[in-house]
Amino acid sequence: MDFAFDARTEELRGRLLAFMDEHVYPAEAVAEEQRARLASPWDTPAVVEELKAEARRQGLWNLFLPDAEYGAGLTNLQYAPLAEITGRSPHLAPTATNCAAPDTGNMEVLAQFGTEEQRKQWLEPLLAGEIRSAFAMTEPEVASSDATNITTHIERDGDEYVVTGRKWYISGAMNPDCAIFIVMGKTDPDGADIRRQQSMVLVPRDTPGVTVKRAMRVFGYEDHSHGGHAEVVFDHARVPVANLVGEEGGGFAIAQARLGPGRIHHCMRLIGMAERAIELMCRRAVTRTAFGKALAQQGVVQNWIADARVTVEQLRLLVLKTAWLMDTVGNKGAHTEIQAIKIATPRAVVGILDRAIQLHGAGGVSQDFPLAELYASARTLMLADGPDEVHQRSLARRELKKYL
Repeated sequence: MDFAFDARTEELRGRLLAFMDEHVYPAEAVAEEQRARLASPWDTPAVVEELKAEARRQGLWNLFLPDAEYGAGLTNLQYAPLAEITGRSPHLAPTATNCAAPDTGNMEVLAQFGTEEQRKQWLEPLLAGEIRSAFAMTEPEVASSDATNITTHIERDGDEYVVTGRKWYISGAMNPDCAIFIVMGKTDPDGADIRRQQSMVLVPRDTPGVTVKRAMRVFGYEDHSHGGHAEVVFDHARVPVANLVGEEGGGFAIAQARLGPGRIHHCMRLIGMAERAIELMCRRAVTRTAFGKALAQQGVVQNWIADARVTVEQLRLLVLKTAWLMDTVGNKGAHTEIQAIKIATPRAVVGILDRAIQLHGAGGVSQDFPLAELYASARTLMLADGPDEVHQRSLARRELKKYL
């Protein structure tokens, strides 16, 4: 395994690092100021559109898509260090480069499973950053960590599907530019194979019967960067049969294909969050004095910083190994490693952010530093794309199988 950056990755890293320094970091405070003056908190600040235009001008656009027809054509191993860089400003940089969830996963689904007409109608404007999208899977009434529990009905009625159900924490749905939902529900609720009961359909936001009821907060944050998280009701919403993604009964398999890359993308960005936290810890430690000496000279602070550095280096290697395996043996062959990083990375980064907050005192939980919002994002990723315990259960079964 050779994790050295190739020439193309090095070149893109240099450009992306410069883009972050020259445009993204200065825009963080500007975006907050502009958002406070918007008519709706879900409208996009002007500076975000400026960042998108600049990123596209510089060729830092759709870096996540390995399909060269639609994206940059990078491997997972090439994209990993780039995603880490954008993770240092997770509420701006991914959106600026059109590499933000949930659009990334939705674009991957459309590129891989969509029809030519679906790709033309929805994928192309998503690739251009003209619209946003949402992925409607999680439901409030069931344990959605087990996707077979989903109760939303997708019933065929002639040349249409009728969608009925209630979803929540649907990322992206509050954004006024969100034009399309990929909805997972059951087309065959009594089917013998519980993993063939589900299907996915495309439901335009303006479809009669679709109601975005309310925004769901995350630790009190609105999470504007992802277009918010919403509760959405589908009340006999009708869409053409042509809006089926893939085949009937293929929803579970499509969800797994979508979530594999999503999990590694999250972990890549989490490492960037941890690097930002370490930088903030060091800057704070050398500029603050307590009990007669700089915080940087306090043994406990030194331990926090050293442990954080060791943890990040370990996590990065595991994520790079996972990216390399996905490129060489495919997502199925990298299943163990994908689960391992999904378990290890959010948990460890939450710990690093917690220490960084502690080092900043009251400032750590304030809006004057990004740490509290980073903490909320990282902690949420212990639930998103499958709770840690689900991955632990699956991983343990795979290990135990060798001995049974």
